[in-house]
Amino acid sequence: MTTFLGFVGIVSSIALIIYRERAAEMIGAAEWMDNLGGVYNVIIITAIFIFFFSVAALTGTLDFFLTPVRWLLPTSSRDTLLDMP
Repeated sequence: MTTFLGFVGIVSSIALIIYRERAAEMIGAAEWMDNLGGVYNVIIITAIFIFFFSVAALTGTLDFFLTPVRWLLPTSSRDTLLDMP
């Protein structure tokens, strides 16, 4: 399933870059997009993000890319500060 989704992600990211003008007309420009270079630049950044994560899913290195995100999220580990020997 990850192989299929990886290929779909690669194809969709390429299609997103090719048809970015049509996608920009559908999405429209928001105020926050001006900080990133406009709606066209946001679409290109999104396409690059999808492409890299699709390649990572195909090669099995998705855990490597998601490790910094796991460091930021809280875990359900037990509190060891109150353990007394």
